[in-house]
Amino acid sequence: MPDLTYGEAVNAALHRLMEELPETLVYGEDVGVPGGVFGVTRGLRKRFGDRAFDTPISESAILGSAVGAAMMGRRPIVEIMWADFSLVALDQIVNQAANVRYVSGGRLTAPLTIRTQQGNAPGACAQHSQCLEALFLHVPGLRVAMPSTPQDAYDLLVTAVHGDDPVLVIENRTLYPGGKERVRVGGPVQPMGGARTRRTGSDVTVVAWGAMTYRVLEAAETLGGEGIEAEVLETPWLNPFDTEAVLRSAARTRRLAVVHEANLTGGFGAEVVARVAGAGVPLAAPPLRIGTPDVRMPAAPVLAQALVPDAARITDEVRALVRKSGD
Repeated sequence: MPDLTYGEAVNAALHRLMEELPETLVYGEDVGVPGGVFGVTRGLRKRFGDRAFDTPISESAILGSAVGAAMMGRRPIVEIMWADFSLVALDQIVNQAANVRYVSGGRLTAPLTIRTQQGNAPGACAQHSQCLEALFLHVPGLRVAMPSTPQDAYDLLVTAVHGDDPVLVIENRTLYPGGKERVRVGGPVQPMGGARTRRTGSDVTVVAWGAMTYRVLEAAETLGGEGIEAEVLETPWLNPFDTEAVLRSAARTRRLAVVHEANLTGGFGAEVVARVAGAGVPLAAPPLRIGTPDVRMPAAPVLAQALVPDAARITDEVRALVRKSGD
């Protein structure tokens, strides 16, 4: 169990997959010789030769070729440098990859894994900071994962590549160089789906995913010091989504908050709230959604920081939810 950063864990998973699955290919812009703009694919070209290679700046070509390769028996792992750039290839992802199993009557599959990263970072600006998971979650046939820890970054990628459907693994560049954690490498392939309780509590359930999980945990610690015990439920897999875990927790705490970095309107938090409401879970207060306001992301770091939910804002809003419903 080596100590790895989030980025190093992704790199370790790619090395494992290339070693144990000879049908895998890794390619995208700058992923071969340069080793990736974030260093995540470092060493693959040297070890595996032409199975790891660079492409022209053409997301539609990257994804189109990957769909064809997957249908013909390969397991391509392609990198789209920023999630924003995946919009160039929506036809290849939504109309082609997600449809392969259905339109072929199950005779063909597209075991394609798309690695990308999203979220705000200083100076990222409006075209490099969008959180787009809800867009892809609306598409039947696509699996979507958002790891937050080094162990999840390793496990979810291994699971995705071993699956027979297209999977979008959305990482976060602010996590790549983060603190090291012990990571179990070489273990069995984990099943898709499942939520994890990162902190137990009895007063409110807070659901989060991706990088926002850390801010939620920080807020939960602050609230705990005030006598408000928040249960933090992390959902690394958004499709398949562990609805039952959310329902069980919300039924016990009788309060629900969902936190994501994506814009509030149309965010996946609305779907989580709808599932809880649809199941008839009796809540002591209306469910709370916390997200980024519906604006474009400014380039100035101080302005962006004011928009993206932080631990202080999460603390204030969850505290208000609990207190107005009787703590």
